[in-house]
Amino acid sequence: MTRAVGILVVSIPGNLMLSHLLPARREFPADDPIFALNSEAQARAAKGEAVINTTVGALLDDHGQLVVLDTVMELWRELTPKEIAPYAPIAGDPVFLTSLVQRYWPDLDQFGTGCATPGGSGALALSLLNFLEPGQAVFCFSPYWGPYATISAENGRRLRTYPLPSPGHTWEALDLQRALKELMQEQGRLLLWFNDPCHNPTGRSSSPAGRAMLFEILRELTQLGPITLLLDLAYLEYTADPGEVMHALQDYARFAGEGTVLVGASLSVSKALTLYGARAGALVFPWTHDAPLQAALAMSCRGIFSNAPRAPQSLVVRLARDGKAQARLADEHRHWSLKLQVRAHALSDALRSEKLPGVPWQGGFFVTLPAPDPEAVAAKLRERGIFVVPMAEGLRVGVCGMKAVDAPIFALAYKESL
Repeated sequence: MTRAVGILVVSIPGNLMLSHLLPARREFPADDPIFALNSEAQARAAKGEAVINTTVGALLDDHGQLVVLDTVMELWRELTPKEIAPYAPIAGDPVFLTSLVQRYWPDLDQFGTGCATPGGSGALALSLLNFLEPGQAVFCFSPYWGPYATISAENGRRLRTYPLPSPGHTWEALDLQRALKELMQEQGRLLLWFNDPCHNPTGRSSSPAGRAMLFEILRELTQLGPITLLLDLAYLEYTADPGEVMHALQDYARFAGEGTVLVGASLSVSKALTLYGARAGALVFPWTHDAPLQAALAMSCRGIFSNAPRAPQSLVVRLARDGKAQARLADEHRHWSLKLQVRAHALSDALRSEKLPGVPWQGGFFVTLPAPDPEAVAAKLRERGIFVVPMAEGLRVGVCGMKAVDAPIFALAYKESL
């Protein structure tokens, strides 16, 4: 490391700098594993290699270019300096929060209790700080989005996982109840992150029967302490069946209205509006009006990031007031949902042609493929220029970045790598 002192440049040995770093902070990888894989894939492609890169968590067109929704960019260019430059309120613009909530629950006339956050990740982090004590565990279903573990660890909490049911099945009620009850008895409270509908990384959604079962279990467990169900809603605009998504959201609204479980949502504009870099989202409890909770969320905002960005909040407000823009955006979402469906079906068909099980897709950017040794299979695929993300439960494949015409190549390489 070098440091400029006046006109002098002082060199500080790396091992000396390491002594300043806490021992527990010294063994991290240089880059996020998913971003590292993506960087390698891009570097090899730049050298002329034939690469299939399914690691990226952003929507790409069939030329490998980032998809940016035209309707959103038109609104972005219309923003005035006063809609961009000033600080937003600490807890976020209330009109923004209401507008974002109404995208998913249009019958609500206000956001309830909540705050603006730097993307959905910020909302998840704030939920940990306000609903779990340090050292306690958040419950989620596996496979899960990898940064769940990082967000939990960085905030002094842990993950407790339970497997999602296999496609076409639902949970075994007594076993799921046992797992949730065990954690509740350990810590006297429960925070459940539920990435549904359009789950990352499986591409599946819970069935009405599965949701009803979960609701019944949570109702019973409220006798043991407070329960917070946080819906992680990142991919709802990209779905095979918008009607099923709306039905699920209505189920959650009815359950929230009972008032036995605190139900909230982590909302984001990253995927919904292809504003990944804008870092805008919200942690909201639309069916709850609670002054202490609102004050706690505002205090968390102030203590961690102070204000979420103003510009994307202004854009969401503009969108909510422009019916024609909303219609154009809905058309764009439908177009890209169909594109994702074509890609997922092409992959599923290619797998079946190799005498392998197909893969279900109901929504979102990803599907998950089984692998007996995910790291080893991913390494073999990488040797062939095919990049996937290994997880404990299998391989995450981003259909958001995979061309349909590449599906047969991918399926054959996957089969041979098994």
